[in-house]
Amino acid sequence: MSTFHAVVWMDHSEAHVVMFDHEHVQAQRIKSRTHHKHSGKAEDSAAFFTDIGQALTGSHEVLLTGPGLARTQFRDWSEKHQSAVAKVIVDSVPTDHPTDPQLVALARQYFKKFDTMVADPSLA
Repeated sequence: MSTFHAVVWMDHSEAHVVMFDHEHVQAQRIKSRTHHKHSGKAEDSAAFFTDIGQALTGSHEVLLTGPGLARTQFRDWSEKHQSAVAKVIVDSVPTDHPTDPQLVALARQYFKKFDTMVADPSLA
């Protein structure tokens, strides 16, 4: 499914990738391959982040959300290893643990404001 927007809620153990447009919503859960939240092994994070990046294929704008550092680490990792994904990440905002419908509502509200700002450079 090629959609315009995506929102990713993530922590170190899983990610909820929700891709959406005006009419469709597609959600996917990606589990970390390690059973340890903070294993410290780069290959564990790399595999997890690679899976998230693959899920984002086709999105033009991505909002990262989550309670901790995983979203920042994913953004940094993407800049080094998946530049196409890094280019479409527009922001990273802290959130607790919303349901997928709450996550979509948050993202729709965010992107409505974001799209307005992009359309009118004087608002930026």
